[in-house]
Amino acid sequence: MRKLALNDEILLKIEKPARYIGNEVNSVMKDPEKVDIRFAMCFPDVYEIGMSHLGIQILYDMFNRRDDVWCQRVYSPWVDLDKIMREEHIPLFALESQKPIKEFDFLGITIQYEMCYTNILQILDLSGIPLSACDRGETDPIVIGGGPCTYNPEPLAEFFDLFYIGDGETVYDQLLDAYKENRKNGGSRKEFLEKAAKLKGIYVPGFYEVSYKEDGTIASFLPVNPHAKTTIQKQMVKNLTDTYYPKAPVVPFIKITQDRVVLEIQRGCIRGCRFCQAGMIYRPTRERNVEMLKQYAYQMLKNTGHEEISLSSLSSSDYSQLKELVTFLIEEFKGNGINISLPSLRIDAFSLDVMGKVQDIRKSSLTFAPEAGSQRMRDVINKGLTEEMILDGAGQAFEGGWNKVKLYFMLGLPTETKEDMKEIPRLADKIARRYYELPKDRRNGKCQITTSTSFFIPKPFTPFQWARMYNNDEYIARAAIVKHEFNEQLNRKSLKYHWHDAEVTVLEGVFARGDRKLSKVIREAYRLGCLYDSWTENFDNEKWMKAFENTGIEIGFYNLRERDADEIFPWDFIDIGVTKEFLYQEWQHAKKGEVTPNCRVKCSGCGVMKYKGGVCVESKN
Repeated sequence: MRKLALNDEILLKIEKPARYIGNEVNSVMKDPEKVDIRFAMCFPDVYEIGMSHLGIQILYDMFNRRDDVWCQRVYSPWVDLDKIMREEHIPLFALESQKPIKEFDFLGITIQYEMCYTNILQILDLSGIPLSACDRGETDPIVIGGGPCTYNPEPLAEFFDLFYIGDGETVYDQLLDAYKENRKNGGSRKEFLEKAAKLKGIYVPGFYEVSYKEDGTIASFLPVNPHAKTTIQKQMVKNLTDTYYPKAPVVPFIKITQDRVVLEIQRGCIRGCRFCQAGMIYRPTRERNVEMLKQYAYQMLKNTGHEEISLSSLSSSDYSQLKELVTFLIEEFKGNGINISLPSLRIDAFSLDVMGKVQDIRKSSLTFAPEAGSQRMRDVINKGLTEEMILDGAGQAFEGGWNKVKLYFMLGLPTETKEDMKEIPRLADKIARRYYELPKDRRNGKCQITTSTSFFIPKPFTPFQWARMYNNDEYIARAAIVKHEFNEQLNRKSLKYHWHDAEVTVLEGVFARGDRKLSKVIREAYRLGCLYDSWTENFDNEKWMKAFENTGIEIGFYNLRERDADEIFPWDFIDIGVTKEFLYQEWQHAKKGEVTPNCRVKCSGCGVMKYKGGVCVESKN
């Protein structure tokens, strides 16, 4: 019988003890004596968030298909248990075996957003693993980072033995085989890292040296170990249909953020929005076969007991077999009480027809993401939406019975003017006006238009990676302009406005484009008590500002300057396929407000695909 790492007395003291006991439906149990490698897969946030992450479910299934590997899960303990574990000296443990993480061979951490960085240090600290990779010994786990934030891993470079750049389904088997071979031959930790550095997509930060110019920008970024590569090439699954996907994902004991079956229908996006990192790093678009998705829908619902199925994609409307798939799901499962969730849809006639069949219109709201209020700004960001398209979509929705709309915008975009900001509430008002233009007998009560603005953050590998940001006061001033304009609108009683936390935005911006020097800021913030920084109730900006002050790091250097064309970025050693030349060209188009067609209308030569005689023959990576 499996012994829990926490006794009953502790479990009764903490919130949601089911976060820590494991043994959920479809979790994998193995005989530890019959496996060669124990791999702890970590999401550095609370259980409910981590269990909702599809990437971990895919890797968990993939690793556990190997007889020689036992992949187990670990999440950040919530603050109540964190306190007890420190007081009682309880080491962090995996859910499946309840064994200490320090006893594992690997600790793989998926890094999805910048404000989880102090949670990564919490994971290492509670596990008894030295925070700095250079301080780890032969018996410590190999700490691996993966996920979107590893496309600029440098702020975390000190804390990781290696990073995996790209789709996880590609190189992990080679990496695990190399580990087994090295151990069999009596090889050292360094010798394994040297073997790993030879593999495509693997970056070992300890094998590189950075030098700086007097102005603080990077002078050079070079390998100092003969086994390390000058360029790390992103790894990509070309055929999504024939790769790994879990038919029986783990089912949590408690309600989680995404408590449903998730079908990933495609990766990548054709749209080319200039602010969107995912749209660049996950290029090119790759679809899963519709028959495979139908089969998996059956099996996953049967194996989990979930009552909702969600289609996952950056832009679901661009999936070529969407109509066939959605029609099938409605016909097969709607009568069984299965809800169908369709995120990331463009609001057109087909989408509204589908949503009318799968949603309770009176209860649900529709979501539009114009991102910018004025047409000029939508052209700058290459959104590919006109005001006419937005109003027509809203009009069709209102005629279909909806009366609630959510709108998402960004403030602080490059070239943004005061007039552009004011166009956000004006567009919201035009949408409300479109509703009230309907005959009274066709309206469903009063309409509600809820508008949210986040503050723009330039991301690596986007055309806006050269752009400047603003300070906290400037962001608040921009939100105030929008708020004031909302109060001036004719239909203001039907309009609501919310804006994102400016202090968090400033920090996200620093870490999104930061370099190795920021490791000491993260370490100092953690020492001061920063944890769960993406949670409003736990975020403490004063401690973060103290961490920057104590380490002598200037926020303005990272956020308040536009980058020069030839500046070396901390992430330039990574090749995602999209060329820096293409991104800079798009940056120039943005400044002129010039629109670039999406990939299906016209190839813009971003570099991801190889062409022969004008015809695409294969993907670059």
